[in-house]
Amino acid sequence: MANIELIEKLSNAFGVSGDEREVRNLIRETIKGYVEGIFVDKIGNLVALKGMEKPGPKIMLNAHMDEVGLIVTKIDEKGFLFFKKIGGLDDRVLLGKRVIVGEKRVKGIIGAKAIHLQQKDERNKTIEYKNLFIDIGAKSKDESEKLCPSGSYVVFDTQFEELSMGKYIGKSFDNRLGCAIVSELLTEEFNFPVIALYTVQEEIGLRGASVGAYNYTPDISVTLEGTISADMPEIKDHLKVSRLGAGPVITIKDRSVITDHQLREKMTSVARKQNIPFQFKQVVAGGTDSSKIQLTKSGVKVLVVAVPARYIHSPVSLFYMEDYENTKKLVREFIKSM
Repeated sequence: MANIELIEKLSNAFGVSGDEREVRNLIRETIKGYVEGIFVDKIGNLVALKGMEKPGPKIMLNAHMDEVGLIVTKIDEKGFLFFKKIGGLDDRVLLGKRVIVGEKRVKGIIGAKAIHLQQKDERNKTIEYKNLFIDIGAKSKDESEKLCPSGSYVVFDTQFEELSMGKYIGKSFDNRLGCAIVSELLTEEFNFPVIALYTVQEEIGLRGASVGAYNYTPDISVTLEGTISADMPEIKDHLKVSRLGAGPVITIKDRSVITDHQLREKMTSVARKQNIPFQFKQVVAGGTDSSKIQLTKSGVKVLVVAVPARYIHSPVSLFYMEDYENTKKLVREFIKSM
């Protein structure tokens, strides 16, 4: 059974690209009793080693720790915070959202000019983020600077919870679901070396993965992700990317990588043999750490498998626990089959 408590803690954790410390510390505490070595590299990736003395291919399990968010860039004289986006965030999802700001975890809300004060043409278009601000209730610039100085990171104030039987909502399922699966798999025993690579700054250019695999070059790498589920009204069937309840999403190609043909065939064969439902990613969109890992040194065979989730890169997402469990089971059986 899934470790619901771990998923909840990871989802609620504060970890915008560039400030993944809280997530990294949580993962380190979770896995430290199940691995022989844990390291943090210069860029902030967490690397865990298990069974490195064993024969056989070196298998890397990879997931990124960071989430999309905001960063404070300016504070005006009245104490309002202005910001820039970190990662792929749609301006439409920002207005009116509750947020958590900075080291002191200050509560705030993203505000804008009231509708009563808008011109007619303003009401018919999305307010750009540059015209939004964060209100923490401060009375002055000095008060805000003491609580949330420029450079403070901002996450959405969304708490993980069960929506209905086996359906969960929360933030940062891209990619705390992948982090949870890798961490759960590390509690098991395998007959070959396993390297777990939890990366930083994936959302702003796959930066952590660019250096993370270098010191422990794997033979095979499996990237675990939370990916787009677009099974909703007004989207044509062939553009739905993936569907909730249809099982793990296996990537053939995205904007950053073409995965290894033999590994895909092996994984689909395992899925059919074990009666695990699966689906292929239908739209060439997004990118993952696998593209950087693939190019490490003389090259690495890579595969990407993901848990489908609706509304990723927004304040709240939705996933089915059955998809999470089937993704974990498929990866476990796949790497054991090596």
